[in-house]
Amino acid sequence: MNEITPFDGDMPPPAPMPDNLPAPAQADQAMPDNELPHSVEAEQQLLGAILTNNEVYDKIALIIDSSHFYDPVHARIYEVAAARISKNALASPVTLKAFLEDHEGLKELGGPAYLAKLAGASISAFAVRDYAQMIYDLAIRRELIALGQSIAEKARRVDVASEPKEQIVEAEQSLYQLAEQGQTESGFKSFLKAVTEAVNVTNEAYQRGGGMAGISTGLMDLDKQLGGLHPSDLLILAGRPSMGKTSLATNIAFNVAKAYKRGVKPDGSEGALDGGVVGFFSLEMSAEQLAGRILAEASEISSHKIRQGDMTESEFRRFVQAAKDLESCPLFIDDTPAIPISQLAARARRLKRTHGLDLLVIDYLQLCRGMSDNRVNEIAEISMGMKAIAKELNIPVIALSQLSRQVENREDKRPQLSDLRESGSIEQDADVVMFVFREEYYKEREKPGDHELDKMEEWKQAMERLHAKAEVIVGKQRHGPIGTVELSFEAQFTRFGNLAKAWQQGQEDGGY
Repeated sequence: MNEITPFDGDMPPPAPMPDNLPAPAQADQAMPDNELPHSVEAEQQLLGAILTNNEVYDKIALIIDSSHFYDPVHARIYEVAAARISKNALASPVTLKAFLEDHEGLKELGGPAYLAKLAGASISAFAVRDYAQMIYDLAIRRELIALGQSIAEKARRVDVASEPKEQIVEAEQSLYQLAEQGQTESGFKSFLKAVTEAVNVTNEAYQRGGGMAGISTGLMDLDKQLGGLHPSDLLILAGRPSMGKTSLATNIAFNVAKAYKRGVKPDGSEGALDGGVVGFFSLEMSAEQLAGRILAEASEISSHKIRQGDMTESEFRRFVQAAKDLESCPLFIDDTPAIPISQLAARARRLKRTHGLDLLVIDYLQLCRGMSDNRVNEIAEISMGMKAIAKELNIPVIALSQLSRQVENREDKRPQLSDLRESGSIEQDADVVMFVFREEYYKEREKPGDHELDKMEEWKQAMERLHAKAEVIVGKQRHGPIGTVELSFEAQFTRFGNLAKAWQQGQEDGGY
């Protein structure tokens, strides 16, 4: 049996195979330009290790499957071996012989005797993961070559039905799907690992003085109610038009990005110690409009003035200074309208890979597109897709949602879970459902006539009580209580803030 030769790199090289193996096993060191990348030796070593010791299959089952093998005979051997091992049956040269002796490709390599030679030439089982990773990487290279050829072929064809922009989107999607293959860290976790992760999360909350385990929204009462924004959670923020859904989502996104500090966490990993990198899908407003709202909040200049350019010199200087201060803010905006949920997920993955991603905001859910022709099924697909993004990327996802008009027909216009528009799956998939409600908005439209003095007085008192106040009603929370959080709302700056309570009025800072 051959010995493994010394190797300075991270991955051991494929071991040399005996000289008496058939032609496919010969080294492909001098690969012609037109030959696809592959390593027959790595495939032989891996198959030999599996046929010698079936237990090694579990080490590589999540990395590769039969489609990753270059040699079709090797692919078939792996497929049959995997099927037998999955049924707790032995996969050896003897047991596989019955399934493969009529295989034409195997006959060319010497028939069932080739299986025995594979097993006999196997050196060691310790390097199987490295061989599997090599086979997988080479398979991805072949797919990249095929994808490049497909892109070039489609681009050469001048077809009315296939616009260049559509080809770019299609190519981009194919590349993202290719990039997301081979996620090896899935499957069952031991209870010890799950418990350790839970303790680490609690430890982070404890280190912060018992405040919260998740990312702070920048709104103290909301943080107390939610415990912050937790990874893998889907939070639905719903409300009727003009309630301030987008304003609240923008405020939270800005607060998280503004507080971003990177460093080494208690568990030893590197990431956000405070705040985070934020991705914002603005399907309704343009990136410029969204940036204008954030600048209105930061500079404390009315968004109406900013839109019209009606500012004094000092206000304009303040506006420019606020823009400079926010240049390095890790807030990324994508304003592509009617984006499919699959493409939204792909772009979120790319942002996580390139810049990091700690919070994703989507404004709003009903403006995404799914594959189904049925609207209810389409919304279900979109909400499930958003929950999948939250779990896959391990980040909180805040998705805005419209409410149905039935709210307007009730005496008490506070929204409830049944008001979520078009699908019950939104309520089902969400970890948290919050409603933004401003009673001032409705009361303002109930203004009595000037001749109704008594009613006018009552109306003024009610308006004074409700002025600049908003409620966030937590209608569902998987990991905590439901309830109502009161916030302040400054309409001219489109800004939500912490509301000073009556017992805090005497404090020096007047609030939080």
